[in-house]
Amino acid sequence: MQLTQSKAQPQEETSYVDRVTDAWLAKHAAGVKFVEKTVAYIVIILALIYLYDYSGVAGGHFIYNEF
Repeated sequence: MQLTQSKAQPQEETSYVDRVTDAWLAKHAAGVKFVEKTVAYIVIILALIYLYDYSGVAGGHFIYNEF
């Protein structure tokens, strides 16, 4: 019986910057996620405010003005 040796794939070496970045992200994952969500919510709120202003609801007769 003959054993065949498989040619091992060379492992890609990660750079120092990649290792430091991965370590930093692992340590601060909760804070990064919080900042991402905060920025996303601010963008959504600003888009809604812009669309409300663009619709011109306050410009004409509006049903709730008489209450």
